[in-house]
Amino acid sequence: MTPRRLTLADLDDCGRLAKDRGWLPERHKWALLFEVGEVYGIDAPDGDGLASTTVLTRYGAGHAVISMVLTASRYGRRGLARDLMAHALAQAGDRVVSLHATENGRPLYETLGFRTVGRVAKRTGVFRGEPSGRTRAATETDLGEIVAMDAEVFGTDRSALLRRMFAFGEQVRIAEGGFGHCWRNDDNVVVGPVVARDEETARALIGDLALDAGGEVRLDLDLAKDELVRWADGHGIGSPWEVSLMVRGGVLPGDRSRQYLPFMQALG
Repeated sequence: MTPRRLTLADLDDCGRLAKDRGWLPERHKWALLFEVGEVYGIDAPDGDGLASTTVLTRYGAGHAVISMVLTASRYGRRGLARDLMAHALAQAGDRVVSLHATENGRPLYETLGFRTVGRVAKRTGVFRGEPSGRTRAATETDLGEIVAMDAEVFGTDRSALLRRMFAFGEQVRIAEGGFGHCWRNDDNVVVGPVVARDEETARALIGDLALDAGGEVRLDLDLAKDELVRWADGHGIGSPWEVSLMVRGGVLPGDRSRQYLPFMQALG
């Protein structure tokens, strides 16, 4: 039961493992993680797919994100998640590592040196509102400005991820002092990343992206931004499911005050 680097040939098995744990298969999301991250897994000893997975996504020399920590229900409580986490953390080296943890996963991460630095709520609903008139659809000619803005706000190089926004997502929008993106998951459209100079700009980007998407959208909201949380609730985005933002090895780089929505919780 040795960890190995997975490839796109393992994509179906990743989806099967997710479904085993009550998650959606999220093939579109997994495919992106294979592109920009390092997907590690342990093969099931019974020969039926994967026993466990973990994904490491590196951003420059200073930051990395752990995600998709899954263990097949029939192999629970055998230390597989810990083994894979230890393997991924070794690959991360001296980088500050962050992740989003459920209450079930948090005790494991604490034993590995992670600490909670915030709370994030996944909220879904059909957005109610009017176009802001402050944003426009971005094109690839805007990518240089977007990459520069993101690097300033996140304090690291996420360009490899951002260059995939136009092909991966539904829409990218830009405003003075901000940009936003949304992408279609299995059951809704996820809004993120959203980077903005202030909350008013963030609201314009989020609202315009949500209105354009139509139907149910998902926002992963930092609960410390309580006014934005109340604004989203007032515009039809409720049904919260909370997780902890955890960090190991230092302080997250960048300016979190201008980070309004992550690309996805799996990518920070």
